[in-house]
Amino acid sequence: MQNPLSQWQPNPDIPLPMELPTHLRLAVDAALEGIPLGRLKDAADLLSRRYRAETRDGALHLSSDLAARAYLATRLPATYAAVRASMTSAAELAPDFAPASLLDVGAGPGTALWAASDCWPSLEKAVMLEASPAIRAVGEALSTHSRLGSIEWRAADVAKSLAEERQFDLVTLAYVLDELSPEEGLKLTEKLWQATAGMLVVVEPGTPAGWRRMMAVRHRLIEEGAHLVAPCAHVATCPLIAPDWCHFSRRVARSRLHRLAKGGEVPWEDEKYIYLAATRFPATAANARVLAPPKASSGRIALKLCLPDGTVGERLFTKRDGEGYRRARRMDWGDVG
Repeated sequence: MQNPLSQWQPNPDIPLPMELPTHLRLAVDAALEGIPLGRLKDAADLLSRRYRAETRDGALHLSSDLAARAYLATRLPATYAAVRASMTSAAELAPDFAPASLLDVGAGPGTALWAASDCWPSLEKAVMLEASPAIRAVGEALSTHSRLGSIEWRAADVAKSLAEERQFDLVTLAYVLDELSPEEGLKLTEKLWQATAGMLVVVEPGTPAGWRRMMAVRHRLIEEGAHLVAPCAHVATCPLIAPDWCHFSRRVARSRLHRLAKGGEVPWEDEKYIYLAATRFPATAANARVLAPPKASSGRIALKLCLPDGTVGERLFTKRDGEGYRRARRMDWGDVG
């Protein structure tokens, strides 16, 4: 079989596939050592079916140690990439934000902890809330390799109660709303906003259903007086109409075990995601946000843009636009224009 890497040449205009931080990658490798590939693959297949179907049958997706390990092998790299990319976009427009404390709700194996500590070196301590004993144990073990001095893990069913009265500089909710009913999701959003002293970051799968959930969160946060930092360039009603929807993509590096467990051959995958970053403080206003992959042809670049006036429009740049054209050539899906 031909090596898939032999056909792949990096494009200097496209970011390289994102990888896990070195300390996390090594800790994950150690956590997966000795698990038979067949068992890992079966658990990964079941997990994938549950996530794709957005199964809500009262059982936790990560209900066993094997399911938790399968998540590390097949989902952690992609969710890390989505969360890290979301935080990068928020940090770009809030350059003075330097959080010291983190509250992560539905923490899983600590994905947001690793992403936040990589994005914001100022981070010092974190509280991690997770309902599943299996993934919580895995996450707690992984977090011993983190640079943070204080990390507290707690059991918490966020759909039923969130008994947290303190405020945190940064609050995160990643890949959780798809496991809750719409009513539970909005109640949780309100509680998390109350716990937010600086910035709230919410990340969901980049599906039409994920976008609809995010639009409900967006509407509620605007009602609460939040400042929208990213990705929105405005606080007006989202102008996109189904079947169109807002989402983004990040290319993720696959390890050999990742490829074997998922039955894939290429050394990467593309994770589609939708996110929202809201703050208690005004941030830099985005001139526009690129909402789709640029369409390029000879001497022409077309960008689909979310604009500050509350509309979506396509802007065409040609070589006659000079610097504007050269800048458009450097733009990618999700960039601020």
